[in-house]
Amino acid sequence: MKEQIKANYEAVLKRLAPYTKDRKITILGATKMQSVENINYLISLGVDTIGENRVNELLEKYEGYDKRASLHFIGTLQKNKVKYICDKVDLIHSVDSLALAQEIDKRCAKIGRVMDILIEVNSGREESKGGAMLEDVEALIEEVSALKCVRVRGLMTMAPRCSSREEYLSYFTPVKELFDRLFKNDNSAILSMGMSESYEYAAEAGANLVRIGSAIFGERKYL
Repeated sequence: MKEQIKANYEAVLKRLAPYTKDRKITILGATKMQSVENINYLISLGVDTIGENRVNELLEKYEGYDKRASLHFIGTLQKNKVKYICDKVDLIHSVDSLALAQEIDKRCAKIGRVMDILIEVNSGREESKGGAMLEDVEALIEEVSALKCVRVRGLMTMAPRCSSREEYLSYFTPVKELFDRLFKNDNSAILSMGMSESYEYAAEAGANLVRIGSAIFGERKYL
């Protein structure tokens, strides 16, 4: 298993190489349903950022994570689960409402920390997915930015599953354009786009963080 993880990771690096000549692209290891052993092995290969989709799974694995890696929460986050992770994660990718941001702010105020977040954009305008619509993002950022214990670091989007490069770019490019306009003076801002099936297109469109699970770990085995 470890040999395959290493080979897959090296293949990902090779495919991203054309886009990393003039900028850094963070590879986030999406660790849903992966063992702590496999996660920590990936960290030992040089991946310094990991992300969990589910609060319960994050809590189960937390003590075992190699703490050299930054831990992000990348899944849908319910308000009643915020209290369990606000002292454990470094960044939340999936904030799509003022109400969720306010809950994060409230919980972080109690423990004396500021939480970095990304505003999730529903680039595919899919009713089944979370995320603010493109035209609502700027107003949401203005509202969230008034909170004392939340810091907006950038944008995140999940494109629908597509059948072509052009189709993926049609979802990623508008988010990149919005990102450039809203964060043009922030060289540390994060644009999180692309997963295992689309990370190359996301990198082409300008993502500086890609979330990769199965392309590194192999297909998930659901119990």
